[in-house]
Amino acid sequence: MTASTNADPDHQPDDPTLISCGCAMPGDEENRKAVAVDPDAKERNRKRLRRIEGQVRGLQKMVEEDRYCADILTQISSVQEALRSVGRELMRNHLKHCATAAIAAGPDQAGEMYDELVELIYKHSR
Repeated sequence: MTASTNADPDHQPDDPTLISCGCAMPGDEENRKAVAVDPDAKERNRKRLRRIEGQVRGLQKMVEEDRYCADILTQISSVQEALRSVGRELMRNHLKHCATAAIAAGPDQAGEMYDELVELIYKHSR
């Protein structure tokens, strides 16, 4: 059994590769955590974000050096796509674990999750 099949936020999954916690706990917006996170996906995202951080520093340098505008804009597009890639990975994890657990928990949590998903999809698709 994995965290995605159990809506109990205190349940520890049998699969040690998944880290369980209480993201579905209402009212604690600052301390919410994912129901389960694939350690490999987490590491991939950390590496991507470090590369993006370097790209942004490169953009700052390009601006400081008065580099050609079209070159800067091309690099901005690259950073935006890299961020979208991290967002897709996070959305997949959220759907696979957090949303599945909330929907399985019952109509109240499911309704809140549906609203959250619609809002996330809208924001992410811009």
